[in-house]
Amino acid sequence: MDLGLKGRACVVTGASRGIGQETARLLCAEGASVLLVGRNEERLTAAVAKTGAAGAQAGGQAEALVLDVTAEDAGERMLTAAIERFGALDVLVNNAGAAQWRDLDEVPDEDWRAQYELNVMAPLRAMRAAAPPMAERGWGRVVNVCSTAGKRPSAAMPEYSVAKAAELSLSRLFADRYAKSGVLVNAICPGPVEGELWMEPGGLLDQSQQMSGAESREEALAVAGSKRPIGRLAKVGEIAAAIVFLCSERASYVAGAAWSVDGGTVQVII
Repeated sequence: MDLGLKGRACVVTGASRGIGQETARLLCAEGASVLLVGRNEERLTAAVAKTGAAGAQAGGQAEALVLDVTAEDAGERMLTAAIERFGALDVLVNNAGAAQWRDLDEVPDEDWRAQYELNVMAPLRAMRAAAPPMAERGWGRVVNVCSTAGKRPSAAMPEYSVAKAAELSLSRLFADRYAKSGVLVNAICPGPVEGELWMEPGGLLDQSQQMSGAESREEALAVAGSKRPIGRLAKVGEIAAAIVFLCSERASYVAGAAWSVDGGTVQVII
């Protein structure tokens, strides 16, 4: 299926690993030009090399922008970089995020603020910079990578859940404002994913093992998977594929959605 992404200029945040890196790779493989944004220069350089290789045959290209997306000027800097390098910005994927497991009473005020900055203010600034020029050209795609925790709060990730719920609301507001201008804004809501956020040492899998009392990482992973109707955690590529579809021409009648890509975890029909 031709997704109509060849030659499109894209920005993906949180692109040095996990869902962001795989999303960038798939976009580039479709022939898009992709600006990978992240804080870790070493990881970002490796991700750009992998992304560029995936797009070589299709004419895609990949470049890096080392940037903290919570900076107040991050939105404008991403837009400027995309225009300077690719001539425009057609697609924005707000993916940067972080989480940890702990009890509601253990979260200090500064961490509530930090999650709000990362999951609400950062995508707000990015969309506020990117959406108007997209609207002027009459075409654009924005995908905000949210979470099932934004639909059904997780007691183990309280500050993350609240910030993700706010990001869903923000996404809908921008969708309503820009849909008639050809700029389609949507959200993706993954459940747990077998990416670095979960699987790296000290990540969410280790934290869940500690909180649940599981005897091993393997047991903790099996327990987490068993809570999904599909019986396992998602693969990174399964989430990225849904994101890339929403970035494409094929998603021309999808606006304001909050797609659950969670193996059936959140059992609602909206």
